[in-house]
Amino acid sequence: MLEKHKLQEKMQQAMNQIMVDQGVLLKEGTLMDATIIHASPSTKNKSKARDPEMHSCKKANQYYFGMKAHVGVDMYTSVAHSMTFTSANHHDVTEAHNLLHGDSGYLGADQREENKDVSAQWLIAERPSSLVKKHGTGTIYNDKKATEKIKAQLRAKVEHIFRIVKCQFGFRKVKYKGLAKNAAQLTMLFTLANIYMMRNL
Repeated sequence: MLEKHKLQEKMQQAMNQIMVDQGVLLKEGTLMDATIIHASPSTKNKSKARDPEMHSCKKANQYYFGMKAHVGVDMYTSVAHSMTFTSANHHDVTEAHNLLHGDSGYLGADQREENKDVSAQWLIAERPSSLVKKHGTGTIYNDKKATEKIKAQLRAKVEHIFRIVKCQFGFRKVKYKGLAKNAAQLTMLFTLANIYMMRNL
């Protein structure tokens, strides 16, 4: 029923509207990030194969198998207002246009064709290695490094909702095969995580 009628998306939209009406969701700036949700790589099943909708990706010299949850959160409250779900090998930057309401931290997002018409101030994080190449190790480098630290502190807000879904709700590994069912469950979990974060307001 959830998948057929896209009820989880309607519930998320309804909750977003309630938060807008209450002044919780401001939609003046967006912080974006993605998290990997693990899937079982085992082939000990009837088909003798891994889930074809899940894929492998490399992060910090380590390989992971599963899916990705791409989330855009309000930069002031850390409330998730938009989300998409893909296989783990899907590059984060390709989902920027689906999550955008304002600022971003996705390298190269401002150069992509689908974002050309977006009126936004892009706060793109630079790779640490490129800072040294561009500015050496002098005063300019130290200033740029301090700026990147401020960006990182801003972008860290998006990690709050990931912690709730993974730690508070225990969703560290996919429960079903395929993207659709897991996406439906994750949409509801992120919507519930918003309520959890706003419980004291």
